[in-house]
Amino acid sequence: MKKAFLLVLLLSVGISFGQTKYEKDFDEFWSDIEANYGYLDQQKIDCKKAKAVYADKIREVKTREEFVRLLENMLSEFHNGHVSLNTNLSSSNRIVPTGSDIWIEKSGVDFIIKDLRKGSSAEKSGLKIGMKVAKFNDLEVAPQVQHFLPKAETSIDSDATQYAISMLFAGTHDKPRKISVLENGSVKDYFPDSFKRDETISLLESKLVKPNVGYIKINNSLGNNALIAAFDSALDELAYTKFLILDLTETPGGGNTTVARAIMGRFTTDKKPYQQHEFDEKEFDTKRSWIEYVTPRKSRYQGKVYILVSHWTGSMGEGLAIGFDAMKAAEIIGTQMAGLIGAISNFRLSETNIGYQIPTERLYHVNGTPREDFKPKILTSDTDATWREVRKRTKID
Repeated sequence: MKKAFLLVLLLSVGISFGQTKYEKDFDEFWSDIEANYGYLDQQKIDCKKAKAVYADKIREVKTREEFVRLLENMLSEFHNGHVSLNTNLSSSNRIVPTGSDIWIEKSGVDFIIKDLRKGSSAEKSGLKIGMKVAKFNDLEVAPQVQHFLPKAETSIDSDATQYAISMLFAGTHDKPRKISVLENGSVKDYFPDSFKRDETISLLESKLVKPNVGYIKINNSLGNNALIAAFDSALDELAYTKFLILDLTETPGGGNTTVARAIMGRFTTDKKPYQQHEFDEKEFDTKRSWIEYVTPRKSRYQGKVYILVSHWTGSMGEGLAIGFDAMKAAEIIGTQMAGLIGAISNFRLSETNIGYQIPTERLYHVNGTPREDFKPKILTSDTDATWREVRKRTKID
């Protein structure tokens, strides 16, 4: 009897000191990051330090919901929309840029609205560019921004700060946003989520805005191969125009290079490079690098092309912008883009089956500029200013 009791006691002690499934996946997550994340050096992320910051918290996790919340908090260490989970809670934050509709920047101690997503809830609510935000959901803004800042960094850069601001104002899935702004010396409240944003199911929109000016807007469909045929059809109908406006201001969700190369192939008669890739072979302390090319496809559009970009031009939309610029096939007009880093790969944790994506390849303009640092040749302050610039060049008005 004593021996049996002792065996049970030893087994229970062993189990208590064993890792939970959440602790195992926590270790696996950080191992995946250290082995595969392509921007640790560029973002100055100390992987071991970051893991240590959350080591005590993982020991307190008892449920899947708590683990998802911890993973979401850890993603702030990477402060970029290309690092995300494939699951969320009802209380989870919306991801940026896909789930955001307002661009706010910090100026001194103030938070100023600098841009609004067209057709969005924020725009429909009456919020305007230039407004100074006093509170978000009845609380001071600055302390709330702190929640989304990296915890392992002692020096917070502008990219991390901007990411944190964007995450805060994107809001959560379960709570309507209340944005209080200062107007004429008093505070006025706006409720963006009381308004339904414009939803489009079409792959693209195309029209003639003037007898010699064509317009094609891609509706966040750069990951849908059916866009290729739809784009060909739209471009063929506008082939005779003197100017073409290709609107990428609503492409936050990324896409694939097949679609991008097919689109760009209609604007060249020669094989041309459009972006550079770089990948770390960490096991051997070597790097792979290569250039991706566009090849001509069907008939080439002969007119002048203007590409419109915005804070909601992300991932493959950004790839199209740098590609057209590299090919010298268009002039890029717009604000800075979403700045999503790298080409992503998908991973899945063994114990909880939670999937996530991280950038594993670095991407560059063919001139060596990191894609996330590219700025349009004609740089504007907001989407309204972008349209003023293109109207001036095409004489739409």
